[in-house]
Amino acid sequence: MGFPTIMIDGQGWRINLCRLATAFGVMFGSSVLADDGMTRERQAMVAEVVAMARDFGAGTGRDAIDPRILGVLGRLPRHEFVPVPFRLGAYQNRPQPIGYGQTISQPYIVAVMTDLLRVGSGDTVLEIGTGSGYQAAVMAELGARVFSIEIVEPLAVEATGRLRRLGYANIATKIGDGYDGWPERGPFDAIVVTAAASHVPPPLVRQLKRGGRMVIPVGPAFQTQQLLLVEKRQDGTLTTRQVMTVVFVPLTSAHN
Repeated sequence: MGFPTIMIDGQGWRINLCRLATAFGVMFGSSVLADDGMTRERQAMVAEVVAMARDFGAGTGRDAIDPRILGVLGRLPRHEFVPVPFRLGAYQNRPQPIGYGQTISQPYIVAVMTDLLRVGSGDTVLEIGTGSGYQAAVMAELGARVFSIEIVEPLAVEATGRLRRLGYANIATKIGDGYDGWPERGPFDAIVVTAAASHVPPPLVRQLKRGGRMVIPVGPAFQTQQLLLVEKRQDGTLTTRQVMTVVFVPLTSAHN
């Protein structure tokens, strides 16, 4: 539900996009889940994500996104996760409103956060902030079992119905305060928080497996925040690294 604080020169960016979209047309042209008429838009979106990762990878520590994630972005129908009035902009590399003061995150941010988590087949992932369900679907496409919590009840109901309609049997959702996590389903190989917290919630740290990774934006509401990568070592100690500045909607919680 956020985007990076990066300014890009518009004209030069469009030139890069044209070249990269052509190159990635071959790679992702046969990966689309259905012939929904959005293939070219997805290719252009993936090309822009690739270019941003290359140009701004110093902050994340990686100048390329995992090809598995790019493949998912290249075939997943993002427009299905955006309200009808905004579907024409579903594949633009920016957040889109999904109602109730919430957004679906910029594709580049979705890619970076997923890449940092290193989600693999068979992993158990906790997501705080289901939103439209897009981030959960990306991780499920990578083979993870996803448990997602949304505090805004209408969004949770809509996302649950959408994910069922699209056939995601490996995603479980519930309505609740994500600050407390989902302890009966943990511990988790990875945890992703898609809204800005004022601090890293201790319950989430406790529910992270040893060797696990958490990605969370931390900072004041409606200002720039730091996207943090929290790793729990095998001995239970934590390391925290600032990845990049971002702007996310605030985490709604009784504790935040």
